[in-house]
Amino acid sequence: MISLVIGLGNIGEKYAGTRHNLGFEVLDLVFEKLGLEDRKSGPFYYRAEKKIDDRIVRFVWPTTYMNNCGIAVSHALAEFGVSPEDMLVVVDDYNLPLGKLRIRLKGSDGGHNGLESIINHLKSRDFPRLRLGIGPIPENIGSIDFVLGRFSCEEAGNKKKMLEKAGDVVLYSFNHRLEEAMTIYNSDPAPDEENDEQSGAV
Repeated sequence: MISLVIGLGNIGEKYAGTRHNLGFEVLDLVFEKLGLEDRKSGPFYYRAEKKIDDRIVRFVWPTTYMNNCGIAVSHALAEFGVSPEDMLVVVDDYNLPLGKLRIRLKGSDGGHNGLESIINHLKSRDFPRLRLGIGPIPENIGSIDFVLGRFSCEEAGNKKKMLEKAGDVVLYSFNHRLEEAMTIYNSDPAPDEENDEQSGAV
């Protein structure tokens, strides 16, 4: 069961509402659903916590920006005494079509700078992540411009449904094993996942 949830994104109004900030938005939604009001700031992240049954579940919004979020994650794991396998990283993924979700127990960074930073700082790919589809990238747009862009009006409905479903996944993970969540919430496999699975990623 998950005891630490990390939502990836970039701080500041400049990045609010961008595709790259979906991790933040999922945590904001769960924060609201749980009726939390107190979010504390620190040198590397904002954090909040909630007692669920007999244990404390914590939420972290890194303030180190995406490319350095591994710094925040490594500090959070140390501060809260949590092992990587009990952490869930919520992250956008342009390899998945908009609206699709995938829970993975481990794997590569998939071209995501935030995941790359976490893997580099932890020196391990073995941590769960919840991938939120934002793809595909149009042929006339570079990947950086795409992830730092905002959703169109036509995409808003799919985005909202995906955020709600992602929030449900996070809440479910507090009292159930992620393997159970995978059977319930995982969408159809993305085309890129065959290679990951052949290389040992899950």
